[in-house]
Amino acid sequence: MGDSMTHDRLDTTFAALADPTRRALLARLALGEASVMELAEPFSISQPAISKHLKVLEQAGLISSGRAAQRRPRRLEPEPLAEISQWLDGYREHWEGTYRRLDALLAELKSEEKAHSRNR
Repeated sequence: MGDSMTHDRLDTTFAALADPTRRALLARLALGEASVMELAEPFSISQPAISKHLKVLEQAGLISSGRAAQRRPRRLEPEPLAEISQWLDGYREHWEGTYRRLDALLAELKSEEKAHSRNR
């Protein structure tokens, strides 16, 4: 399902998303860009710790830094999340096909059971 570069990127993205603080930071950035100070505000961890989390997200390509004067706002980058969605779609299509076949088999068994009970 894709080349090794895609798999490496997925590994990096999933590793970055594995941490709840980083997921919370992404959720905040989904509302719009924000500075490190603004991002750190709701957390009970230090600003340097938030900066480390932001660095992981940035290395994974999930966010980017702006250059607005001293502020350097962070913003969400949608590409890695779109890649995860595309990767999951392949599995979803497989399972939906499996469930459709199972539904058809169950319907067939049910109709055979009804026909058998009518013939008794």
